[in-house]
This record gives sequence, structure tokens and C-alpha cells, in this order.
Amino acid sequence: MSIDKQIHLLDKLQSLLEKQIELARQGNINKVEVLSKQAGSVVGKIAQTGVLELPEFKNRQEQLQKLYEDLCLAVTVQKAGTTEELSRVRKGKKTIEVYRSNI
Repeated sequence: MSIDKQIHLLDKLQSLLEKQIELARQGNINKVEVLSKQAGSVVGKIAQTGVLELPEFKNRQEQLQKLYEDLCLAVTVQKAGTTEELSRVRKGKKTIEVYRSNI
């Protein structure tokens, strides 16, 4: 595979990761999941080329790693928020059940 095609794959992965981060921060986890499948395919192609193992792509590899870490953090934050909301809903439901049983 030519260097230009390899660079195109790296650009595509970077773009997908950036979109996923943005969507995760917006709370759109379903679209993050759809894009993750696309990203997985691109990662597979990149791994086959071995381009990120070349010394001249070390900075690019670090940049992609940072984006991936940012994505993981954004998804974790979203998950924590969802868990907190679910807890509040459950407490509210229990409160309503108590009121109903006392009427």
C-alpha cells in the first residue's frame, strides 16, 4: 500500500475519533457506536500496513492514542451522567410508590 493511502487511512481514523468524541460529549452514544464499527475497520487496515510502527509516524501514533484516550474519557463521563440520572429516576419511582401505598 502506498504511503499516500496509509496517510489517508490515518486521516480517516483521526476524523472518526474526533467525531466520536464530539458525539459522546453531546450524549449521542448510539452514533458513537456506529462510528466505532467504522473506526474498527480502519484500525484493522492500519494494523495490516504497520505504518504506525515506522519511526516517522511516532507523533501521529501518539496523536491517535491521545484522541482514543479522550474518547474513552468522554464515554466514561457520559456513562456516569446516565448512571446518576437513572439513580434519580429510581428514587423518584420509589417515592411515588410510597405515596401511592399511603393513599
